[in-house]
Amino acid sequence: MRAGWRVPAGLIGLSALPLVVGAVRLGELAGQRDAGTLPLMLHIVGAMVFSLLGALQVASGVRRRWPGWHRVAGRMAVPGGLLAGGTGVWLGVVHAHGDGDGGLLGGFRVVFGGGMLVFLLLGFVAIRRREVARHRAWMMRGYAIALGAGTQAVLLSAYVAIAGTPAGVPRALVMGAAWVINLVVAELVIRGQRRLVS
Repeated sequence: MRAGWRVPAGLIGLSALPLVVGAVRLGELAGQRDAGTLPLMLHIVGAMVFSLLGALQVASGVRRRWPGWHRVAGRMAVPGGLLAGGTGVWLGVVHAHGDGDGGLLGGFRVVFGGGMLVFLLLGFVAIRRREVARHRAWMMRGYAIALGAGTQAVLLSAYVAIAGTPAGVPRALVMGAAWVINLVVAELVIRGQRRLVS
């Protein structure tokens, strides 16, 4: 595998379990008509679009060779991300106490979903101003939050192996830690890119 494709392949790999689970969940939800079904389905679809197209956006070879494709894919990825973030906030508010965690996980979903919306909008504004480095940084932050589901799957698997299935506050803390870890990694990458440019 060429070096330029290792990062996108790794990001798709991190997204694989949430994508498979999301696809199965969509099949289960098809035909249900309760009030919470549509936002959840939109959340899953938005996250799928954003996580897959977002992974391809970081392939530098694709950006250089096919800048038109990069722009078109970005115009599809960002609405998917906004849909995932917006419905994530909605689900966090509506189902804040449904996880048995006293609302902590719901609060995390609102904070990180809201952060994702803000980051993507700032990234959009930056590219409209032709501020490419700033655009890339904001999009990376938004994408880091979107990949939270993949990191959550890894952390939850490790927790289950060590201490059993988490519930309540421990589960919420593991889920929140995944978003924080992803954002820290994104910031390290962004700072590394700034050092290379300067």
